[in-house]
Amino acid sequence: MKLWAISDIHIGHPENRRVFAELPELPEYRDDWLILGGDIGETIEHLVDVLQITTQRFAQVLWVPGNHDLWTVPKRDEFRGEEKYRALLEVCRHFGVVTPEDPYPLWPGPDGPRLICPLFLLYDYSFCPDGMTPAQAIAWAAESGIVCTDEMLLHPDPYSSRQAWCAARCALTERRLEEAVSTHDCPLILINHFPLRQELAVLPRVPRFTIWCGTRATEDWHTRFRAEVVVYGHLHIRKNRHIDDVRFEEVSFGYPRQRPKGRPVESFLRQILPTP
Repeated sequence: MKLWAISDIHIGHPENRRVFAELPELPEYRDDWLILGGDIGETIEHLVDVLQITTQRFAQVLWVPGNHDLWTVPKRDEFRGEEKYRALLEVCRHFGVVTPEDPYPLWPGPDGPRLICPLFLLYDYSFCPDGMTPAQAIAWAAESGIVCTDEMLLHPDPYSSRQAWCAARCALTERRLEEAVSTHDCPLILINHFPLRQELAVLPRVPRFTIWCGTRATEDWHTRFRAEVVVYGHLHIRKNRHIDDVRFEEVSFGYPRQRPKGRPVESFLRQILPTP
């Protein structure tokens, strides 16, 4: 029994859709769990398509939203902000997929139980030089020619801003994790689309894009909430790193130009548990 993870499938790209549809239905996956770490696509239909594939191949699927999942695509989406998130949750519930709104499940793995914690946290523009306001951070990124599409398509309704939505999600999640560590005597596996620490948001080609990559409010969550592994995506730079004896796994599939041609999709599944 294994726990796998993959994020940033982006099946709105025809090549990604074609490759992901080739995910084999292997007997060894039937007892395994799969984490979908956000940015499945841009529409509700994209999520449906991926869950139809993954729930047929794995015993349990877990999902967290990415920024692309929350976009309101003109002429294709009727939902905005929290309403779009709730619509995605309904799709997950239809397929029996665990979401950030569900009780955290216990992983009954061969090395002992782990509490698997899907999180929905956003960003608040704080991954920037000290002292900047969100408006100054956005202007700072724009100086290098970078403006994230979220600024046009990720609406925070009913919150006043994306950073206000982020603060609300952090407060809600913090309370849940505090309860989790007080009631479960086992390590936690934290899953969030965005990296929890600023030092992980390193993007050599677009360094100022970091302001759309997380919040400083979660910098100590990996130690504070007894994490064994933190799973994330968003950066499209797959890597493994240890900080404070905690394993951080970036598990992006990414855009077609970011992958070697001909590599099968199952080779992008990152084993989280048991520790590889």
